[in-house]
Amino acid sequence: MGLMCLGIPGQIVEIRQDEGLVMGTVDFGGARREVCLAFVEDQARVGDYAVVHAGFAISLVDEEEALRTLELLEEMGELGELEAE
Repeated sequence: MGLMCLGIPGQIVEIRQDEGLVMGTVDFGGARREVCLAFVEDQARVGDYAVVHAGFAISLVDEEEALRTLELLEEMGELGELEAE
């Protein structure tokens, strides 16, 4: 099962406007990706954790749940795929 099928939690480290869209940099346990934050723009703040699917933050999640999910994905060997991209 590849990561493209999963919603992966990551920490928002930057938020900015990009041609009218709210975009951000999200850290997934060391791998950083550019993510569209349009679906969560009203609630998202730097430091929050968002569940990201296919380049879009689809919801926010608390830190404890995010870290637990990242730990499970790492144990399954799924995070290596994200870091390799």
